[in-house]
Amino acid sequence: MAPIEKRQSITEIAAVISDALTKAGLNAVLSGGSVVSIYSDNEYESYDLDFVTDETIKDVTKVMNKLGFVKKSTRHFEHDNSRYMVEFPPAPIAIGNEPVRDWAELRTKHGTIQILTPTQCVMDRLAAFYHWNDRQGLDQAVMVAKRQEVDLEKVKKWSKEEGHFPKFEEFVTALKGSGS
Repeated sequence: MAPIEKRQSITEIAAVISDALTKAGLNAVLSGGSVVSIYSDNEYESYDLDFVTDETIKDVTKVMNKLGFVKKSTRHFEHDNSRYMVEFPPAPIAIGNEPVRDWAELRTKHGTIQILTPTQCVMDRLAAFYHWNDRQGLDQAVMVAKRQEVDLEKVKKWSKEEGHFPKFEEFVTALKGSGS
């Protein structure tokens, strides 16, 4: 296992953690703001990593302790050499009302990250915009969509199913306005 060092980026830390969990036979998918950071080349900078898992916290803790992370609360871990906090929200992972059954594997020189796809990331951020009027969620969705290949037809279909097609149109307008 690679050591955790202060100079490591969020992608590097995510890769080390995800790779260690996978090698231990544990399933955990990176979601949330850290995925936006990774896919937006840090235009949005997150300082926490959310790995959604249906594994027991006891099993997760064993792996995290081997990496030098210390459990700070029920699901939160910190490391003296990392500026990033790690959380393990419980499964099932879903985007709005849609369960996530498949995700991406992002291969890096530090390991492989089990991570939402760019399309899922955009939908996840739009869910915050749709359901809680979180304008930052809209901005983050645009950040990712302008840098990554995103299946806009899938996002459109999902938006209709969520009952938020007018807000999808607002997203498309914002995306066009961003120069994409």
